[in-house]
Amino acid sequence: MAIEHKSYYSDKIRAIDAKFEAQRIAFSPMTFQAVRALLELGLLQKISDAGDEGITIAQLSADSGISLYGVGVLAEMALGMGIVKLNKAAAEKNEEKLILGKIGWFLLEDDLTRVNFNFTNDICYKGAFNLLESIKNGKPEGLKVFGDNWTTVYEALSTLPDREKKSWFDFDHFYSDCAFSEALPIVYAKKPARLFDIGGNTAKWAIASCKFDSDVRVTIVDLPRQTAVALQNAKEAGFADRIDAVSGNVLDEKTKLPAGANAVWMSQFLDCFSLHQITKILSKIYNSVEADTDIWVMEPLWDMQPFEGSAYSLQATSLYFTCIANGNSKMYRYGELVDAIEKAGFSLMTAHHNLGTNFYSLLHFRKK
Repeated sequence: MAIEHKSYYSDKIRAIDAKFEAQRIAFSPMTFQAVRALLELGLLQKISDAGDEGITIAQLSADSGISLYGVGVLAEMALGMGIVKLNKAAAEKNEEKLILGKIGWFLLEDDLTRVNFNFTNDICYKGAFNLLESIKNGKPEGLKVFGDNWTTVYEALSTLPDREKKSWFDFDHFYSDCAFSEALPIVYAKKPARLFDIGGNTAKWAIASCKFDSDVRVTIVDLPRQTAVALQNAKEAGFADRIDAVSGNVLDEKTKLPAGANAVWMSQFLDCFSLHQITKILSKIYNSVEADTDIWVMEPLWDMQPFEGSAYSLQATSLYFTCIANGNSKMYRYGELVDAIEKAGFSLMTAHHNLGTNFYSLLHFRKK
């Protein structure tokens, strides 16, 4: 299937603009940290609060308690990045006042940008230096910034510091949760009595399912640390009698999937594995389900995104999988994911695209 975005097929940018973009890349680690400083020191918020009139660097320094030098270098970089602009009317009076630009507004107010920024800073930034080694070795070499005890980030989640843990879960939930309201009526249209949620994480989908369908029972399949959290969340939500769990590594030959599911659900789960591993997981599912069991896979597929910015975010997320998460998975294209699942003996029945504000795809499979 061809990629729709026309920019992937043409190179019409002017040479001078291309050179500028290359400089942005060359300095991007520095500029990223400049934005972090502007946000955490509250400087960008103060510029926003100044409104259309704007605020001088001297006033920013006085209000924040940050040196004139410190505010100055950050403000100048923000100006170069288009995050802030100059008040033209003030400039005509020989006053230099900063006002918030559109990019600055998104950095302050847009939830998607906030979640992505915090995730990059708290989870990916330090480990990204080891991307080259991760590519060469096929291992998440950047994960060692969180300790040497883990082979994947999922094993480390429960031990992460509070800030890093929050950024990881905010990122993970932000994307898929917004599509749940559109996915639930599709998945429960035929009233499955029992659903297996593989990779159920903190039980977000399981709890949403029990709220949506008063009869369904959900079994979460995940790593032991995750199922412990999931069961506690299910209990607190009042669904301990309808949500249970099977603990184990789904890739482990010793982990057997229970039988009896009317539907199997995997949300933002298969992108945590290589294509070969996806086929292996689906083969295990194939051996545990009946011919009429519905298999549901919800993923953000980068070549099915309606906007280039959405595709870019997913392409960048793939690098997180490479150097932090596991070293061998990514955000997939539609065709390659479907092919990997069908190799396990399933057939694609339907595909629903553009679910939620983050444009998820919901794929429905059954045994061939």
